[in-house]
Amino acid sequence: MVNTSSAPTLDVLIVGAGLSGIGAARHLQVRCPGKTFALLEARAALGGTWDLFRYPGIRSDSDMHTLGYNFKPWTAAKAIADGPSILSYIREAAHETGVDQHIRYRHAVKRAAWSSQDALWTVDCEHTTNDGVQTVQIKARFLYLCSGYYSYAEGYAPKFEGQGDFNGQVIHPQFWPENLDYANKRVVVVGSGATAVTLVPSMAEKAAHVTMLQRSPTYVVSRPGKDGLALRLQRLLPDRLAYTLTRWKNVVLNIFFFQLARRRPEGVKKVLIGLAKRQAGQGVDPVNFTPKYNPWDQRVCVVPDGDLFRQLRAGKASVVTDTIERFTATGVRLNSGKELAADIVVTATGLKLNALGDIQVSVDGRSCNANQSLVYRGMMLSGVPNMAMAFGYTNSSWTLKADLTAERVCRLLNHMDSKGLRSVVAQPGKDVSPLPFLELSSGYVQRAASVLPRQGSRRPWQVYQNYLLDMFSIRFSRIADGVVQFSR
Repeated sequence: MVNTSSAPTLDVLIVGAGLSGIGAARHLQVRCPGKTFALLEARAALGGTWDLFRYPGIRSDSDMHTLGYNFKPWTAAKAIADGPSILSYIREAAHETGVDQHIRYRHAVKRAAWSSQDALWTVDCEHTTNDGVQTVQIKARFLYLCSGYYSYAEGYAPKFEGQGDFNGQVIHPQFWPENLDYANKRVVVVGSGATAVTLVPSMAEKAAHVTMLQRSPTYVVSRPGKDGLALRLQRLLPDRLAYTLTRWKNVVLNIFFFQLARRRPEGVKKVLIGLAKRQAGQGVDPVNFTPKYNPWDQRVCVVPDGDLFRQLRAGKASVVTDTIERFTATGVRLNSGKELAADIVVTATGLKLNALGDIQVSVDGRSCNANQSLVYRGMMLSGVPNMAMAFGYTNSSWTLKADLTAERVCRLLNHMDSKGLRSVVAQPGKDVSPLPFLELSSGYVQRAASVLPRQGSRRPWQVYQNYLLDMFSIRFSRIADGVVQFSR
């Protein structure tokens, strides 16, 4: 049975109460104070990624001076923060601003239908209560998707031959068992990405031994867990000024090193591999830290204060580069013939990406396939009116781009109000060719190529991985730029 809400039509409906959604709501409060809005959150708590993932050592791989909001300074000592600290920060931001009063929990959005005649979105969501599940309809003038880019319901977990023969536990990090006892256990972590390099040193503190089994090496870079300059500035300056200066310092440095890696890949590759080999120590085969691809063809993994390398040198952890032939009763047998004994196998094999939060979107009865759309300024899908999405950076902090997108949405809404406009849609010209949305060669990106939207071959359809370029494209460019079409 469908319950059509008797509440007034909302000006803005935000989907997701994670890092992006809370930030989007705060920007609306400040920049569009007259707008009515609500946040729909499928889960029973806010925080998104930082509430979902509970595996040992969960942390950011970006510094908190850029992962934090531009309106709320990060004042804690650790720049590379752990998951609980980040979740606490998001909760504080929501509570201090009153955004938490606008969240409707256990509302999972399933469908969103746009009517051009009414200039309204009708959103169907499943509201879970103690009495069961009820379908609720909500109407809104603008739909803002802040639900991230991966499925919360399932991760990427390839099935290995003989997996059922294994007498131990097989665990995916996205669904970590509460109170799992891994003390004095032999652990094999399958993977080499950000999750794996976080899990290995953390689990090695208690486990008998942890082996990181990687199909191919990844660039791993040690970075101080604390930002010395940020701490000095915090002692000398007001919090907001110290935060802003640190934020810009980190933005500029990140852009510099990324551009250096793209323009001088061989030189940067040599430096990164050399640093990793020295930090891993004499007992680690150099091949385990020698990727076959160039830096930033895939994400570069950060380890705070070299924690992974420290455990390798201590003999509490090891790295093996090989592929799995099959599981056995006592571990995993590799294609090289070697067998790794294990009590627990953690499949840190990646995320399953999705588009638009798996919401079925339609415009005037026509189903919309995100993969057939181009992305305007990294935030609006071509042919879909009055809708924006938050999608952050892959080479820097997610929130930098999410903040810019929120600012643009607010400018757009205010422009429409001032001109008496009811709808806006972005339409590419015939001279714009489609290109992949993300230019990473990582497996999780390639697997989602048929799902993600696409970018275009020219402005404003290009997706930059550069905060400065986006700042000019999103923050300072005209709203009525001749590409978006408005209707009264």
